Amino acid sequence: TLIPLDMIFIDADGRIVSIAERTVPESRATIPSEAPAIAVLELVGGTADRLGIVPTDVVLHHFFGNTD
Repeated sequence: TLIPLDMIFIDADGRIVSIAERTVPESRATIPSEAPAIAVLELVGGTADRLGIVPTDVVLHHFFGNTD
């Protein structure tokens, strides 16, 4: 990408398992999750820190089956 991103790795239950903060723009490096993940949410770099998003937080969405 052309801007730094925060990459939020999410497991099958919707739990955030790791965060790669402020990735390097235009890098070709592979950025792995620290634990098994089935989804990645990409946010503008610094957003996770600004909003206080941390591993163990939960993303609520029907994809993860954790909403009513």
